[in-house]
Amino acid sequence: MNNLNAYDRPGFFYLWSFLIPCVCWLAAGYISHTPGLDIHTTLQGALGIIGLAAPTVVAAWLFLQKPVLLADLKPRLSLRTIRLRYLLAAVFIGPVTLVLAQLISLAFGYSAGQFRITGHPSFTSALFSPWLLLALAPLLEELAWHSYGTDVLLARFRLITANLIFFAYWFLWHLPLASIKGYYQANLVAEGWQHGVNFMVSMICFVFIMNWLYLKNARNIWIAVVFHLCANLGNEIFATHPDSKIIQTGLFVLILVWLIGKEKTLFLRHLSQQSGENP
Repeated sequence: MNNLNAYDRPGFFYLWSFLIPCVCWLAAGYISHTPGLDIHTTLQGALGIIGLAAPTVVAAWLFLQKPVLLADLKPRLSLRTIRLRYLLAAVFIGPVTLVLAQLISLAFGYSAGQFRITGHPSFTSALFSPWLLLALAPLLEELAWHSYGTDVLLARFRLITANLIFFAYWFLWHLPLASIKGYYQANLVAEGWQHGVNFMVSMICFVFIMNWLYLKNARNIWIAVVFHLCANLGNEIFATHPDSKIIQTGLFVLILVWLIGKEKTLFLRHLSQQSGENP
């Protein structure tokens, strides 16, 4: 039997995983709009990282309270449960859909210059390299969301319901980042409402696909990290026009529709009542 029922503190995990980042990022946002000394840059960068790492620290604290949770966590950190075809999907879904979206955009008159490798991301950050944040965010986030956060929802809800709840939470969790000058979310707001809506829709698809990969690999945390990491890096390599990312989201929607049709039983069942962990 799986140990999902041992994940029994959703309120504690989700409350503190939201409040700490929210306070840190709103403070960093205030600092980012305040001209001044170099100490402002250092403090802004430190607050950003503290907020990013907070959910992982909250999850770690909860694991340390229960030996049964640590026992459940150990095999999920092993590479042995990762299946090759799903690993390839995790690596390539994000980058391939972006390249296809850019190719489709050419038919609508967008520039082939989108395929130019820029060497720098589309956003800025204080103190730390944007490339470091692109790599660090998937690691720190998924060590929280797919060690405790997803499982505490799966202990109570069907997969489809857990996905929708987590999407709503994750979307709200990102909102304070829009207050930080130069950050990706702040740039989305500046680009217009349609790009904010696109971010929201793409996030729904992202959550469903990532959790499908997660469960197909015996709740392996690293498969979620790989998917998140490759999607992040893939979306920042090229000089992609923002409208091409809307096309990419359309491709994600098609993948999701196919996936739900193929895996309807998985998405609609209570996983906490299943004896197996690798559907």
